[in-house]
Amino acid sequence: MIETENLANANPKDLAKSLNSLANQEVSPNLANEVLLLESGDTPPELLKQLCQQYPWIKVHYTNAKISYYGAKMLGAELVTGEIVVYCDSDCIYQKDWLKNILTSFTQGDDIAIVAGETVTRGSGPYGTAMALSYIFPQYSEKKSLTKTSQYFLNNVAFRKDFFLKHPIPLDLPLYRGNCVIHAYNLLEQGYTIWQQPQAKANHAPPSGLSHFFWRFLLMGHDYFWQKSLLKTAISTSGKSYSTLMLDTKSKLQAFWERLSGMLIQQPLHLVYLPFAIPIIISSIALIVIGYLITVFQPNYLLNTYQVGEEKDLILSS
Repeated sequence: MIETENLANANPKDLAKSLNSLANQEVSPNLANEVLLLESGDTPPELLKQLCQQYPWIKVHYTNAKISYYGAKMLGAELVTGEIVVYCDSDCIYQKDWLKNILTSFTQGDDIAIVAGETVTRGSGPYGTAMALSYIFPQYSEKKSLTKTSQYFLNNVAFRKDFFLKHPIPLDLPLYRGNCVIHAYNLLEQGYTIWQQPQAKANHAPPSGLSHFFWRFLLMGHDYFWQKSLLKTAISTSGKSYSTLMLDTKSKLQAFWERLSGMLIQQPLHLVYLPFAIPIIISSIALIVIGYLITVFQPNYLLNTYQVGEEKDLILSS
């Protein structure tokens, strides 16, 4: 299942790249019950027509232009008919064996209900190096087999449909992105296991353009505040110590160094670009901190302002 809500900020041509990577999978998309494309009005009509002709296995479902990213994902789970619902993003590119690896993981046990792949940020030059360090996704772990994990990204994950509909992603949260962080915590608290298949690999586009860069990192700060607040409340309600969350905060520096070393091992050319990437990295981190601090004092300001801007853009383009 793919949604086009991401294309509100990304390059529409990314959808063509994503679909091409699905067309080239070792497990053909023709074998799926359906490959659902939830179209929220973010794809140029001519491009959508061209893609439907090129990939006849696409089943387009038109939806409300105001639907959220997570709302689109949950709607897709209700509409598809297969036992396993596999999530893709319109700005991700998937390796040829991605679908095979993520699907065969479910054959290892009927109790396996969630399988997450691994996603990294793609890009080249100084900007690519900066985004590999400061954007959401860590580097590939280079693990070889199915392992337990504490998180997933909704651009690269599969669920048993019945399980997912019984345990849906919470939608009514004050977050731009990151509902899946709360969802993952809730599932783990209920005793379920999230499995990670490190051989199911994808890469995700970095923020596209100055405006997208500016707002995406500001909203990351907004989301960090709210995720921390929501998890603190959940942990307090469960009677557990808040120290677990604090430890996670302290470990962010360690995660940064692990990401940096992983980048250099997998692509040593990053070392050449790193000095030129430092100003971009500093800018992105500064925006996250600013977004966090704004949200401390005005919890809903950034998200409301961003959404109003999106609605104005929608009116102007219609």
